[in-house]
Amino acid sequence: MKAKETDYAKAKRKSAIAWAIAVILALLWLVITLTPFVFMVLNSFRKQFDMLQQGVFHLPDPWYFLNYVEVVTHGFFGYFFRSVLVVAVSLILMLIFSSFAAYPLSRMKFRLRGFIYAGIVAMMSVPMHVTLIPIFKLTTDMGLYDSLKSLIGPYVAFALPMSVFILTAFMKTIPKEIEESAEIDGCGRFNNFFKIILPLSKPGLSTLAIYNGVATWNEFAFANTLLQTPSHKTLPLALGQFKGEHALDIPIILAVLTLSVLPMIILFIVFQDKLVKGMMAGAVKG
Repeated sequence: MKAKETDYAKAKRKSAIAWAIAVILALLWLVITLTPFVFMVLNSFRKQFDMLQQGVFHLPDPWYFLNYVEVVTHGFFGYFFRSVLVVAVSLILMLIFSSFAAYPLSRMKFRLRGFIYAGIVAMMSVPMHVTLIPIFKLTTDMGLYDSLKSLIGPYVAFALPMSVFILTAFMKTIPKEIEESAEIDGCGRFNNFFKIILPLSKPGLSTLAIYNGVATWNEFAFANTLLQTPSHKTLPLALGQFKGEHALDIPIILAVLTLSVLPMIILFIVFQDKLVKGMMAGAVKG
């Protein structure tokens, strides 16, 4: 009896030590990731030379809001809404195409399924920026150069391999008995997909939306290559433009960065539960 109590005490002590280490590492990681954000936000409320006179992590004295007024009045929302439009259309198309591809790859048996799946996975290894020149020539030949439509194709194409890979693994975890029961009740493949599989795949779709949404929101290389007119440029290009106009005014640049990251932070806060479910669902089969 004493031996069992001793073993229990040791296990409890080990568990407490493990939790303490986990909490310490989590707090350390929180400090590492939060420090640049705090630096950015605090210094975006300073005047141009206040960063040299005050500590960069001290509260601004006084709080200077004209940096944000300057950013907003210089066309920030135009860049912002163009980025929202490109991200929204790209994500909708990506989720539609990836779900259409993942369903047969995960739920049906047919010839060349393994070959097609291997080809899709192989596409994940293609560096995105290797295709800049071919895509530039293609969009020029198609008359799409210097338009927002020129960005949607590359964004969707490069998001599909990873999305199909993740969504296929996710759909495999949905029990087949659900589909079989629906088929007994007269539900065909079409209804199975839209009424059963797709609703059950919402955590996976949310994960893909956040993952690809952040990547598309921050994408610079294709936007810089395929867009030229200022009235067509997206938010990442606005950051470069503000940096060029206000090279010595660091607080204004930090104000632009703060406004740029807020939508992604809000998106993550709203969908964080679905993101965690989507990431964990593929880890355990069945």
